[in-house]
Amino acid sequence: MTTRPDPGDAPGPVPDAVISERRQLVNLAYRLLGSLTEAEDAVQEAYARWYALSPPQRAAIQSPGAWLSTVASRICLNLLSSARARRETYVGEWIPEPLPQSALPGIAPPDGTAADPADHVTLDESVTMAFLVLLESMTPPERVAFILHDVFRYPFAQVAEVTGRTPPACRQLASAARRRVRDSAAPATPAARQAGVIRAFKAAWAAKDIDALVGLLAPDATATADGGGRAVTFLRPIEGGEQVARAWVEIARRAAAPMTLRERTVNGRPGLVAEQDGRVLTVFAFDVAGMRIRHIWAVRNPEKLRRWTADVG
Repeated sequence: MTTRPDPGDAPGPVPDAVISERRQLVNLAYRLLGSLTEAEDAVQEAYARWYALSPPQRAAIQSPGAWLSTVASRICLNLLSSARARRETYVGEWIPEPLPQSALPGIAPPDGTAADPADHVTLDESVTMAFLVLLESMTPPERVAFILHDVFRYPFAQVAEVTGRTPPACRQLASAARRRVRDSAAPATPAARQAGVIRAFKAAWAAKDIDALVGLLAPDATATADGGGRAVTFLRPIEGGEQVARAWVEIARRAAAPMTLRERTVNGRPGLVAEQDGRVLTVFAFDVAGMRIRHIWAVRNPEKLRRWTADVG
């Protein structure tokens, strides 16, 4: 078994531009893949290819950051293309890996890029669960073109190097993805108001108050769970506010031992974390519009909860 080189472990002097790119690359790859574990692997592979170059080859690269971004994005594109086949055998629904606030470091777009705010998504918005789930509906080339250009503001010339398409074709891909985002957008709800809705939901759930839960859920609300075959949960999405409320009351009634529900930030938005004996069992992410919950994502697959266990510890 071989160990992939880490930028901090490479022999000889390492340019600061190479080391400083790691955080940016991981954040880019996470948005492309929806999995921090896979994102870190993709970035490690990009660095492995960098160090596989000869010293003269590395010296000839004018911008190591741009080179690493292009290579990492290509790796992610290949992973996205194969992910759909892998997820056909996934047990139940697949939900992107939820992250605690400590795992969401800040990101800055490339310097010197002029952008029309109407054609770009903010970096904060791009990491919400609702946004990551929406990205899953895009084709891999659409997703890559959209994330690179609209979120990270890379020029279409660089996007073309990643996708192997012309800049005009990449522009069309990003435009198609942008329409999907705009068609699904809901009026923004202030974070404080969202937190109040989630707090009320937590209280109603603890009280097993179906009427209160129904009042907090949109009539067409849906709930999706991801156990990955490693944790017991419902395999198909639950549709309808009343049906979701009844399902949540049933979950509370069937709990083998008391759960501790904590209000936590999940992917930059108010959420809930269920703990039992100091162990994180479920992370709940919410999509709130106005004063109603439109969607609940319940992640129970322990492989996707490792960051939360470490965060709690």
